[in-house]
Amino acid sequence: MVKMDDIISLSKRKGFVFQSSEIYTGLNGAWDYGPLGVELLNNLKKKWWNQMTYRDNVVGIDSSILMHPKVWDASGHTKQFSDPMIDNKTTKKRFRADVLLEDHIQKLYKKGKIQESELLTEKLAKVESNDEYYNLIIEYGIKDEGSDEWTEVKNFNLMFKSYLGATEDSSSVVYLRPETAQGIFVNFKNVMESARQKIPFGIAQIGKAFRNEINTKNFLFRTREFEQMEMQYFVKPGEHLTEFDNWQTERWDFWTSLGIKPENLRLKNHDKLAHYADRAVDVEFNFPFGWGEIEGIHSRTNFDLNAHQNESGKKLEYVDTVNKDRFVPYVVETSAGASRGFMAVLCNAYDEEEITNDKGKTESRKVLRFTNELAPVKAAIFPLVNKDGMPEFATKIHKDLQRTFKTEYDTSGAIGRRYRRQDEVGTPYCITVDGDSLNDNTVTIRNRDTMAQERISADKLKIYLLDKINS
Repeated sequence: MVKMDDIISLSKRKGFVFQSSEIYTGLNGAWDYGPLGVELLNNLKKKWWNQMTYRDNVVGIDSSILMHPKVWDASGHTKQFSDPMIDNKTTKKRFRADVLLEDHIQKLYKKGKIQESELLTEKLAKVESNDEYYNLIIEYGIKDEGSDEWTEVKNFNLMFKSYLGATEDSSSVVYLRPETAQGIFVNFKNVMESARQKIPFGIAQIGKAFRNEINTKNFLFRTREFEQMEMQYFVKPGEHLTEFDNWQTERWDFWTSLGIKPENLRLKNHDKLAHYADRAVDVEFNFPFGWGEIEGIHSRTNFDLNAHQNESGKKLEYVDTVNKDRFVPYVVETSAGASRGFMAVLCNAYDEEEITNDKGKTESRKVLRFTNELAPVKAAIFPLVNKDGMPEFATKIHKDLQRTFKTEYDTSGAIGRRYRRQDEVGTPYCITVDGDSLNDNTVTIRNRDTMAQERISADKLKIYLLDKINS
């Protein structure tokens, strides 16, 4: 099974992800996407956006990161958006109490203590106070670097505070948004009227969110700056649970359409619901460190629209002109993490295999088996040698294909070595120009996954690639 260290090493070495501010020892919980990483991330977001909004009843917006402070008062974030925090007195490290217990559950499971891990899971699901978190940590003898000296559990608000304007006082306080959803809710009426939408309809958004996490972990999984792909679907009260089931199925299908193996996915129902929800389920991926959420589907009732209606004094109702009915819509939310989705796709694609090379020797091949649609680079073009007109012929192909696809031109090293470089970054097709190409206008195209090669006309390359990538 792939290890997290393999993914992190590959990410830096091949230009998928770098530690933020690395030349200054790095910034904890912050990451930069490199040349290949930004292509993969953009392809993932494009796939989500097209599948979500290229339909009749879902439209998109891009709301501001900075919003009026009353937005967060109404939504409950100012008072309630907090995590249970605990410090170890000896090591001086800070943890989320619930995550500390979840990590212990994973350790018990890996040690084969299945019943004990399941019992703790049940107890954790019923926790309702900070004292109960503390008691469980003590009961199970959880330690950090051998120390079981813990402080009391306290609430820690996760919102980043800033100031708007020239003064820094209570009147100028603003927050970096901890979620993109509220930008959709406060624009509900604007979008409904301007886009002439009728219930049921959805509003989708991709954007940055910020949470001052107590401690970050597992590479891109828990960070302080991240990107969300969210859609709020507005429905008539009483029809929300049917729509919830429909979206649950659709979101599962989305992740499998990215090439993620079904055995690496699972749906996990929430035993403990947020104050705004009447049903919730997570889509989880089996990361190298264990199962983790990549998307949540929530039935949010009409909590948010009611809260903003009451706080602002502005009506956020839907008027059914046919039935003369007025109501505040219920909401089904699909909230996916772009960063977590990126990481899931990367982990799912990573593969190592033993192959026999052209000389009959066994060697190891690392390959990223992205779908053609997600692959950062669609095709790489190689002249077999740097003479006899081959570089000019290959360059012409590269420039022509570059108008439609992200391609790469490589002349360095033996052809086998160039294949391996492209395999390791997930390029699905390699095109080689050789001596025959100049005579018959054909090239060799090699498939990443099968390593099979075929000869085709250079004039048909664009059509060939369009067909393969779109299918």
